[in-house]
Amino acid sequence: MTEDQDHREAATSFGAVAAEYARARPGYPDELFDALERLWGRGLKGARVLDVGAGTGIATRLLAARGADVVAVEPSAGMAAQFLASSPTLPLVRGTGDDLPFHDRSADLVGYAQAFHWTRPERSVPEAIRVLRPGGALATWWNVHDETVPWVRARARRLAAALPTRYHGYRGIGAHVDDFARAGLAVGRTVLHWERRITVEHALTDLTSRSYLASIGPEERAPVLAAERAALLAEFPDGTVVEPYALDLTVAVLPE
Repeated sequence: MTEDQDHREAATSFGAVAAEYARARPGYPDELFDALERLWGRGLKGARVLDVGAGTGIATRLLAARGADVVAVEPSAGMAAQFLASSPTLPLVRGTGDDLPFHDRSADLVGYAQAFHWTRPERSVPEAIRVLRPGGALATWWNVHDETVPWVRARARRLAAALPTRYHGYRGIGAHVDDFARAGLAVGRTVLHWERRITVEHALTDLTSRSYLASIGPEERAPVLAAERAALLAEFPDGTVVEPYALDLTVAVLPE
């Protein structure tokens, strides 16, 4: 299998684990949206926002709670079904960032929560610029497991050894900043740190929703999850995992 085929397979794997994704993936702290507004130079309230690669709607709901006029954009049928089950009052459009189904200059913000790496920047960046109004912004963000913490770093090494052709960590995050700058956008970036406390089983369900495990069969997945359960219980014998994140945010603003 080529790297491109592997990437496509991973990108389409989420529909089968949409329920696990909705149940176990982390949300985002309020500080994320405060930082987004600061880097953009305007507020989310009343802004027309496209949440591209919306998945089950984790970021969509938070953007709506900030007062944004938000539309979710999601290509996966399984993820879209989960989104509609949990957020039936929020609008959702089937589509991708490489071919946004929206008119020119129809949005104030195009946002990607955990999703921009599934696009082709040579297509998705011009598409975002096309649909944005003057002064609008393209924002990308990821909750990245903080590998400065020893147990997180050890887990990454185990997963890389167990899944050498599938687990690549967060390789490539940040590379798109140059694409934004070359397109004439004013780029700002920050990293926020936060943590959540979850059970061991919650942490394992989160892992199950990751593309590197979602894209393989249950027989291959089982020993990886068993090893991770043992490692987590050794690290957190009371069963409560303190999971640290480095939340990477980039905001690229169009000229007025």
